[in-house]
Amino acid sequence: MRNTFLAGAAVVLATVALAACGSSSDDGGGAGAGKAAGPAVSSSAAPSAPAAGAEADPSAPAGPEGTRSSEPPKIPTDRLTPATGTFTKKQKEYLTDRVPVGMDPAAVLQTGQETCDRLDYLVKVDRDTAVGAVVTGEITGAEPAVTHLCPRHKDLVERASHGYADGTHRDGELRPGRYRDVSPTANCTWEVTGPGGKVLASGSSHDGKRTTLTIPEAALAFTSTGCWAWLPEGGNG
Repeated sequence: MRNTFLAGAAVVLATVALAACGSSSDDGGGAGAGKAAGPAVSSSAAPSAPAAGAEADPSAPAGPEGTRSSEPPKIPTDRLTPATGTFTKKQKEYLTDRVPVGMDPAAVLQTGQETCDRLDYLVKVDRDTAVGAVVTGEITGAEPAVTHLCPRHKDLVERASHGYADGTHRDGELRPGRYRDVSPTANCTWEVTGPGGKVLASGSSHDGKRTTLTIPEAALAFTSTGCWAWLPEGGNG
């Protein structure tokens, strides 16, 4: 009983002390006087209003539901000039609508030239590999770079436009004809299906050797896995 009584007394004293501290902080004499804690900000709070006089940039392209796109504006064509020298007509055509305001046009041009350099190198190693790299997107921006900076590779990009990367291709994407894989792995498999999901052709290349397949007129879907890229053979590409 004694221990119980002492414990209860201790609780009462602690409560009184806390109450006293609270009243002293409210009377304006403490260091924290006047600094009452506010409510925590909720993540669902409404966004703050724009500053007085602030207006949306009318030059920014409109996004969904009338909002403005975050895409940065591009440098006008007549202001595309290098720090030294001049751009050729083809270089300027390549840069048109591609250089964000504040970026050096020469840096964007260099990216296009590097794309051409990569194509030059791969064509020397293996032309099919160069085409496959465009088909799969491993070489990005190939079409505009080739069009304006290295038209010598025009036929390469044209052939790539008729190829298939790994994935599923349906309906309008399909072009009947014969195709061969470029660089299959040991897990290369494919399947061509028609109406009702009927399998029209399928196969694999577990030995990693190149193979061919035919996409018939009745095909509705072509799925490739682990084969990297397929290129047209003969006159269908």
